[in-house]
Amino acid sequence: MRSMIPEDYIYFDYAATTPLDPRVLQVMLPFFSQNFGNPSSIHRYGQQAEAAVETARETCAKILNCQPGEIVFTSCGTESNNLALRGTALANRQSRNANHILVSSVEHHAITHTAEQLHRVFGFDVEFLPVNRFGQVDPQDVAARIRPDTAIVSIIYCNNEIGTINPISEIGEICRSANVPFHTDSVQASAYLSLNVQELKVDLLSIGAHKFYGPKGVGALFIRKNTPIIPIQTGGGQESGMRAGTYNVPYIAGMAEALHLVQSEREELSASLTLMRDRLIGQMLEEIPQVQLTGHPTQRLPNHVSFVFNQVDGNLLLMHLDRVGFACSSGSACKTGNPEPSDVLLALGLSPKWALGSLRVTLGKHTTPAHIDLLCDNLPSIVSKLRA
Repeated sequence: MRSMIPEDYIYFDYAATTPLDPRVLQVMLPFFSQNFGNPSSIHRYGQQAEAAVETARETCAKILNCQPGEIVFTSCGTESNNLALRGTALANRQSRNANHILVSSVEHHAITHTAEQLHRVFGFDVEFLPVNRFGQVDPQDVAARIRPDTAIVSIIYCNNEIGTINPISEIGEICRSANVPFHTDSVQASAYLSLNVQELKVDLLSIGAHKFYGPKGVGALFIRKNTPIIPIQTGGGQESGMRAGTYNVPYIAGMAEALHLVQSEREELSASLTLMRDRLIGQMLEEIPQVQLTGHPTQRLPNHVSFVFNQVDGNLLLMHLDRVGFACSSGSACKTGNPEPSDVLLALGLSPKWALGSLRVTLGKHTTPAHIDLLCDNLPSIVSKLRA
């Protein structure tokens, strides 16, 4: 089927999803046809499929600097977050009567909504950590609020809406000293930052393949050995009993290849994206009145740009950008079209009036300086038109 998208249409929404790398597709294709076996089967087809899954597990483990048995394959980053938070909280309540959950106020809804359900349905005491005006958690706030009955601490590695990077290793050290499991949602980080779980000092870490040029519908969760956790999806004995369900062999193989490629190429890609990111930020702050950069000016993802505009409707801005050939976002892809201001932007201290005028522009491996030129040429006039 021929694409209906014009050739000159420019994609600026890589934080929402990324195109599948052709090299990843080539790795996946055989497992849709000739190598189609179920890894749980004993025969040769099954053995071949099982070998592919275990090879993928070893690839992911090498990149995360952990043991292969500490990698659990899931359907996406959201499922990984759910398993980490719900599974660990319930296990720690069962083993040591822990009833306190500590998460940041700028988490993805996969964490905040899970935490809210754990409070509403299971009676956990959920505490949301404040952030500074850049969206960062202060490690000393974690130290001050962590308790003997804290079941789990979960802090996002880098925020999907504003791009800010958190001091994960410092927070991990605090949690380790308190003997409390520490999870980080690293879905947005995987293409651009180190995932070395030993250096990050995390006990659980979530990834989702479609954020780093892999297929949609597959993710993984690192679970450090001896971390108390119970499965939230039961059935067969797959993933050492941690996640029941038939293995999605082509997607698992594709995710491992995608992770290998982005991690081996990330330094070069990050350097070029940072130059384009900073140019876009500087020019828009200079040319557009009543605009603020959201997130940290330097401690942010190399591909991430986010603004709020006073007296501008963010959804109308997206529609006007779309009409002239730009695919952008108003924040999380899960919130686009929602007329309510973003929880993340409100947590930064922005007023609802400003928060409703948000724009997220995320770059990727196919972004060029010419694309930045075109956006810089069009965005100021569109904002001016909407204000008029």
